[in-house]
Amino acid sequence: MSSAHSDLTIWVVIVLLGIGTFLIRWSFLGALGNRDLPQWFMRMLRYTPVAVLPALVAPLVMWPAATDGQPEPARLSAAVVTVTIGVLTKNVILAILGGAITLFGMLYVLG
Repeated sequence: MSSAHSDLTIWVVIVLLGIGTFLIRWSFLGALGNRDLPQWFMRMLRYTPVAVLPALVAPLVMWPAATDGQPEPARLSAAVVTVTIGVLTKNVILAILGGAITLFGMLYVLG
């Protein structure tokens, strides 16, 4: 079976992507690392994890690959428990543990 791209092309793409991602990270850490950022910018950065984590998890709950994209009670209930514990206790570790226990428990009960 022949490859559509040569090995050299693939390695060039990998190296260029590596350099690109390094430069993106360096732009924040290297270029701005010693400077004080504006207060409004720092305030906005506090919300980044709160926005990114649900964006990463929501597709896994609503369209899980394990069920060919069909929502299922085990994952939905684990998400509800995780959010509930997080809102009530403001403790991330407890929320994650509660969600994990609920997910594994529901998967065991539902088969």
